[in-house]
Amino acid sequence: MSFIVRRGLSTLIPPKVANPSLGAAKDAIRMSRVVDFYTKLPKGPAPARKSSGILGRYQDKYFGKNPSGMPIVHLIVVLTAFGYGQNYYWHLRHHKNNAH
Repeated sequence: MSFIVRRGLSTLIPPKVANPSLGAAKDAIRMSRVVDFYTKLPKGPAPARKSSGILGRYQDKYFGKNPSGMPIVHLIVVLTAFGYGQNYYWHLRHHKNNAH
């Protein structure tokens, strides 16, 4: 049997059956440490994370529990202002005092 086939079959067998010495007394101390570690972990849902920074507050306000369509309006306003700024710089400033 090739290594790949044996590896595929070994994942079907639970570890305790595949390795009978896993639950032996020599591992009892190590397992008790693992159990102690997991019993000390906090239980329940994680506390709500407080956002910081401009982007975090913006996401909480418009994408949080009550999402809205205002980011689309903000995007349109920003793109319009950016587009007008480009038009002014590349074209309109040259025609400020005289006709085209």
